[in-house]
Amino acid sequence: MRTPFARFTPKTRFAAAAVVTVLSLSPLAACGGGSSGSGDAKSLTMWTFKQSHVAALKNAAAEFKKQTGITVTVQAYGPDDAYTTKVQAAAKTHDLPDVLEVHSDGEDFALGATGIARDIAKDVGADWSGLYQKGVQASGTVTPAHYKESIPSDSKSHGVKQGQRFSVPLTSGTFGIVMGNKKALAAAGVTKPPASYEEFLADLKATTAKDPKNGGVSLGLKVKATGLTWGLQPLAFGELGKEKYQALWGQDASTDFASPDGQKVLGLYSKMQPYWMPGTQTLDIDTADQAFAQGKSAWDIGGTFTLAFLQQNGMNPDDVMAFGFPGPAAGAVPKPALAPLALTGLAVSSTSAHPENAEKWMKFLAQPGVASKFAKDATEVPSTELGADAASVMGATLADMTKAFTGTPENTYDPSVNDFRPASYDQDSMAEILADLTPLGQKDVAATGKALAKLDNSFWATSK
Repeated sequence: MRTPFARFTPKTRFAAAAVVTVLSLSPLAACGGGSSGSGDAKSLTMWTFKQSHVAALKNAAAEFKKQTGITVTVQAYGPDDAYTTKVQAAAKTHDLPDVLEVHSDGEDFALGATGIARDIAKDVGADWSGLYQKGVQASGTVTPAHYKESIPSDSKSHGVKQGQRFSVPLTSGTFGIVMGNKKALAAAGVTKPPASYEEFLADLKATTAKDPKNGGVSLGLKVKATGLTWGLQPLAFGELGKEKYQALWGQDASTDFASPDGQKVLGLYSKMQPYWMPGTQTLDIDTADQAFAQGKSAWDIGGTFTLAFLQQNGMNPDDVMAFGFPGPAAGAVPKPALAPLALTGLAVSSTSAHPENAEKWMKFLAQPGVASKFAKDATEVPSTELGADAASVMGATLADMTKAFTGTPENTYDPSVNDFRPASYDQDSMAEILADLTPLGQKDVAATGKALAKLDNSFWATSK
């Protein structure tokens, strides 16, 4: 399973439910029980869990060798749980590669805490970090907020220190991106992205009327947190605006999910009920995307990271209409922006025999020209700032997705901001309740709001 994001909540840092099995190794003794990676000063090894990145990385490696004489061997191990197992086994035998692709701002900290990833804070200067998009320049760094989350003894990042840095970003993006099959949409008379949530619902009605079996929307709702984080939360932000949206998770009964604001948001979200692809609640993220690629749904909800996977599964990116999850026309933020996040990063293994060359490779990948080529080859948004050329580099569909990044702090939904939630908040438990409203249809709006508010209050009580 792909793991698009590592920052949803303090308690579940590794993306929408079930998504990363965090390493649970004992720290490598002084990180010095032998070297790994390549012993040859002119060669490096790199591991990734992203099969869609392999060709792009190999192309970059060929150019890197021309410029430096250093050979980089790229190897992929997937899916995510297999990659985790591979890293665990290699750490025990001190047979790690020089460079690891990691899930940003979560898995990298776990690797640092166990002594697998090297602290590179002193090596990443402004000339390097300044190559990245502004919002992700510090990705991989243990901020005060990250350090606070590491303090509990059961935290997977327990032991890291504030200011340490265990990765630099490679790819960035966001979720809450809606994709439509242009051919299926056109058959139902839908030829442009909806300007509001109401228009989106009308478009869903049109495609399901045209094709009741294959005209609905797919989402990996077996991983229930996708419904919460990729659907309800952007919708709630658009309806209520930043302050009232955050108040849904507060301790004031007049503004929580059982309040009129909460009931309105849940009522809006429940309007999706007639349009879910049949059986979408049984699909994980990958299988939901595959269903869309296979024509079993006319719409799919995912993220910028989804496009490469669709392409892997035979869908032409040019056949996809893409836009950010729209807000209600009369909402506080009718056209919410979606904040870009670092998705994957690059870490130097602590046992690499040539960490300076590993860092040279990582910095090479951050160069605009190299990142542009990577974007084309991998159909991914690179973390490097590409400037005005970004649209032409990434292709029309991916560029349309990144238009959702444009906004102000007040009109941008940023899933990495979680300080308004209780410290013990668990998104998966909240998502279980939301799934009973839709797609399962087992509870009504009022009962769902009361259950969400009650559970959220229990998190606040535990946090105290």
